[in-house]
Amino acid sequence: MALILVAAACLAADKPASDDVIYDQVRIKLSGDAVAKGGGFNVDVKQGVVTITGVAETERQKDRAGKLARKVKGVTQVVNNLTVAKGGK
Repeated sequence: MALILVAAACLAADKPASDDVIYDQVRIKLSGDAVAKGGGFNVDVKQGVVTITGVAETERQKDRAGKLARKVKGVTQVVNNLTVAKGGK
């Protein structure tokens, strides 16, 4: 029985993350980051490709959001469509 559990765990580790799991992880990272403050950003995930849309306060916030999304396991590409608010540096 233990051997079956170990084998199942190994197989699950090789399985790519589902879009739903990636979505959840990206949302958690964005909303929990002091720079990105991305709780209000829109996130869409299709086959591992993450698209982020919305308005960032600064260019730094936009860049940080993209970097955080890239770090999530299972993400194959990030399309950062955030726009920077007028006056944002």
